[in-house]
Amino acid sequence: MKFAVLDFETTGSTAQDRIIQVGLFIINDHEITDRYTSLVNPGMSIPSSITSLTGIDDAMVQDAPGLDTVMADMVPLLQDAVLVGHNIAFDLGFLQRALDEEGYFSFDGRVLDTMDGLRVLYPGLSSLQLSMACHALGIEHERPHQADSDAEVTARLWLKCLERFQTLPLLTLQRLEMVFADSASDFGWFLYEMRQYKELHHPLDTEADRYFRQFAMNVTDWGEEDELRDADDVRSMPDDFGTFYEGLKAVLRQRFESYEDREAQVQMLGEVEQAFKQDQHLMIEAGTGTGKSLGYLIPSLYYGLKHDKKVLVSTHTINLQEQLRERDIPLLHDLFPVRFKAAVFKGRSHYLCLRKFEEKINTQDFDAGKDDRITAAQMLVWLGETKHGDEEELHFAGRGQQFWQTVESDADSCLNRNCPWFKKCFYHRAKNDANTADVVITNHSLLFTDMKAENRLLPSYKHLVIDEAHHFEEVAGKHLGTELHYYSLLNTLQWLFKDSRSGQLSQLRFRLQKHRDEGDEKVKAWIESIDRTCEALIEIKEEWDQLTDLMYQLLLSRSEASAEGNQMVLRVKKEALPYGWDKLQGIEEKMHHAFNDASKRLDRLIGDLKDVQEVYDVQSLVTDLGGTAKELARHRDDLRSFMTIPDDNTVYWVEAGQNNKGRSVQLFSVPIDVSALLQQYFFDAKDSVIMTSATLSVGKSFDYTCEQLGLQPEEKNGKLKTVQLPSPFNYREQALVAIPRDFPTLRGGAAGEKEFVDKLIPSLAEVALQTRGRMLVLFTSNRMLKAVHAGLKDLLVSFGIGVLGQGVDSSNRSKLTRLFQSTPACVLLGTSSFWEGVDIPGDALTCLAIVRLPFQPPNHPLVEAKTENLKKRNLNAFMKLSVPQAVIRFKQGFGRLVRTASDKGIVIIYDTRVIDTTYGKYFLYSLPGPKIEHMNTSQLVPRIKQWMGENEA
Repeated sequence: MKFAVLDFETTGSTAQDRIIQVGLFIINDHEITDRYTSLVNPGMSIPSSITSLTGIDDAMVQDAPGLDTVMADMVPLLQDAVLVGHNIAFDLGFLQRALDEEGYFSFDGRVLDTMDGLRVLYPGLSSLQLSMACHALGIEHERPHQADSDAEVTARLWLKCLERFQTLPLLTLQRLEMVFADSASDFGWFLYEMRQYKELHHPLDTEADRYFRQFAMNVTDWGEEDELRDADDVRSMPDDFGTFYEGLKAVLRQRFESYEDREAQVQMLGEVEQAFKQDQHLMIEAGTGTGKSLGYLIPSLYYGLKHDKKVLVSTHTINLQEQLRERDIPLLHDLFPVRFKAAVFKGRSHYLCLRKFEEKINTQDFDAGKDDRITAAQMLVWLGETKHGDEEELHFAGRGQQFWQTVESDADSCLNRNCPWFKKCFYHRAKNDANTADVVITNHSLLFTDMKAENRLLPSYKHLVIDEAHHFEEVAGKHLGTELHYYSLLNTLQWLFKDSRSGQLSQLRFRLQKHRDEGDEKVKAWIESIDRTCEALIEIKEEWDQLTDLMYQLLLSRSEASAEGNQMVLRVKKEALPYGWDKLQGIEEKMHHAFNDASKRLDRLIGDLKDVQEVYDVQSLVTDLGGTAKELARHRDDLRSFMTIPDDNTVYWVEAGQNNKGRSVQLFSVPIDVSALLQQYFFDAKDSVIMTSATLSVGKSFDYTCEQLGLQPEEKNGKLKTVQLPSPFNYREQALVAIPRDFPTLRGGAAGEKEFVDKLIPSLAEVALQTRGRMLVLFTSNRMLKAVHAGLKDLLVSFGIGVLGQGVDSSNRSKLTRLFQSTPACVLLGTSSFWEGVDIPGDALTCLAIVRLPFQPPNHPLVEAKTENLKKRNLNAFMKLSVPQAVIRFKQGFGRLVRTASDKGIVIIYDTRVIDTTYGKYFLYSLPGPKIEHMNTSQLVPRIKQWMGENEA
């Protein structure tokens, strides 16, 4: 098969734009056999933005051949070829236009996109951007955005894809072809060719023939584990933890020549072990570089093994869970003298349901056409490799996430032991692993889901480690409240019934129809019930659209935009309902009747069919229908609760974006104070709870965090001990905090913000020139970020320094971080999610700018409700709530700069409140001892230059 791999550089992407460079590589028999590259004179001036992207300017193309010459050279090479490109639609459009202009026939051959191949064959690939994909697959890409270089690496990517296709099991290829069989796409044709080739050269062997279901091939049965260790192994461990740790250190020294004790980590190990031994709770703040993970994992495992107790470790982020699984646990498996088992257990929706996926493939249920087929194909390849069946291993594009939601595991539609896939089920495997493990790594969300499910999900435990503990109270509120998004209800309605062909009820009706045609009276009644249920669902959908549209109008007239600048928020109070709320309640009342009608009919239908589901071959459909019916009932109850506002200890609010109108509406209800519940279910119920984070104290005191969690720090001989560990880094030498004392204060209104931004942009530009980019700027407002992004980019473009903005260049934090690290001179602007959890060690980050102190907007409903509660107790809400919250977030932001013992850099705080107000000292006093100086803005760059010079000497 002959492939022609094409890439164009152009003056832009409109019908008036012209080609300025072409790269064409020919592949025959898995080798690059020919190539054609040329600059092209476009007959027009090249825009400066294109020159800065490609490096191609007017002078370079002045003597280049015209399009007529280039097309004459290219057309023979395209003969009988399959056209391939990276995002080929762009290049194909320009090719067809060029062929037409120069009097050639249009290209009518097959067309393939490397992006489709990469998505399917490398399901864990985190970015499809050309340079990122090349980097991930070990292909050097020297000159991105130049057609000859881009075409060559695209050809090499395609060769990798061809090689990978040929190594796939034949059964996988057969399933892949089946997914695209009726799609009439060129990619489907290509899969057919690949299957034919494989069948010809690698016929199915008898061993593989046993697997009639392709995606069971790599999935072994769970629950058949061998005995891990015997009692003598544990008895041989020293009874004293200090002695045990000395033995562990000896192994560490053998493994790592440069190993040396970290004082803070050694102290943490001892504190955690003592807390477990004495049935105490421990709150321990440990900064970056302490080695927190090993600081709690080693004593947890030692105590758990020695006393035959299961220890649970909970994180806030899935990222940290994965880090523990991939990095820390394997290290401890190597170091520990006794074998142990660690399991990661996530919320159910993280795991694939094999029964649902099989049904989806067999019935060719692909709502979103090609997008769904690509996602299904991606998952078929992944199922040949995965051990965990966990969505974190997949990277979805397009509507992939929506496809996943239709095949994820859920409690409501689970057949448990009656499922044909039960012994291969990923969720039940993870649950079994957790039940038999010594240490279980889970997350805060699942802790609270388990609490609401009366402890039926997680294995029984009395010892808990909470990492990223500064999020524990916030997650508790979110999970003990409710959240209803417009699309949550819409998706549930559409899973039940979308149109006469799509939806569980439509599929059920189709399956039953042939029995009705045979005169089955029971089926006639069921079909009538289905039709009536669909009518009720259509009514719910219409009323829901009306309700959310009216709520959006209410927000437009009553709400204040949040500090992020893109969300509208309105608190709903029982004692002061907004004007027109009675009309909304009337709509909800009608919805409630329709909900009840649909739910009763569904329950009756499911009950009737359960006894005869095998006769009518509708087992899988009835199971899924039961699950969706339960979800519909939950949405009904959440909506009723929101509209009636029944709980005085709960705050209720409506939120919506500036775009998408009623479809962006979300309804929230969150408990105002969760401390009593945390006390009841965790601190009173567990023998020992360890809470750790880099940011638990405010001004060297744990009072704020203790109060949020319902703990009493002042009990000297009580259950709780608090410890603040010394930082392992020399912040005095590694970090300079510079505060421009003459910087304008941000005053209210558009004029005040404009004055601030007008001063901020040139200052950031001057600093960026001095630090050669390598700068992260943290904002508290999306609106301000976008204003700065535009101005800063204009100032820096001619100096070769790029600017990346969250929500401008991408909303994906991981992608932006990777782009920032891989771009030599770059400034990264981030808001909310960049204040923590971003790790950019080494030279990639030299300067951190904090534009504003991260106070939560005082008019946010939850902040407002907590403030009211404090005022009722005659307490200063600003000092008790707003300042501590902002200090903890500020500390998280500061922590982005110094990630290793060799990192050095500057933090600029553009908010003069840190030196002008009485509360400002809490921010500076909470930092881990950097050098702090204030100066005029004009002195910033000379001081930075001096500081960097001192530290480079």
